[in-house]
Amino acid sequence: MKIKRKDKILCAKYRIGHFEGVLDVMNRLTTLIKPKKIFMGKKDFQQLYLVKNFIEKEFNIKVIGCKTVRNKNKLALSSRNLLFNKQELNEVEKISKTFLNLRNKTKSINNINRFLQKLKKDLERFFNIKIEYLENRNIKNLTISNKYLKSKIFVSYYYKGIRLIDNF
Repeated sequence: MKIKRKDKILCAKYRIGHFEGVLDVMNRLTTLIKPKKIFMGKKDFQQLYLVKNFIEKEFNIKVIGCKTVRNKNKLALSSRNLLFNKQELNEVEKISKTFLNLRNKTKSINNINRFLQKLKKDLERFFNIKIEYLENRNIKNLTISNKYLKSKIFVSYYYKGIRLIDNF
């Protein structure tokens, strides 16, 4: 399975071949199981977007996005969280809250992506993280958007060598 050039953004830009593999597995699984519906989490929104477009077109099966499950401190649940000790997990929770708060701050900003790019280096220094991307994108087609409505902030960053993704 190939993904379109326009979709080689966000994680697909940094994890070459990953989504092609995901779509191949979903193709094989769907062919074998023949489900009526498929439920997927929104935490990896790009993956949901790509799978939904592929499965609904190729198999005419409804793909339903499910809410991201978060802990009491608003950190998205992920198996990668188990790689952190308690202190590191507390720090990752603070980082997650900061990104979540950014979403609210962008409500009244005209150029959201310019704001995010200016903030990126400050966040990297403050939290000692390496941000791969921090972008506001339209939720229907994942194009860059400077509008608050019908968009999400997408982030991928490394903390202590562990790659984390989220969207708000």
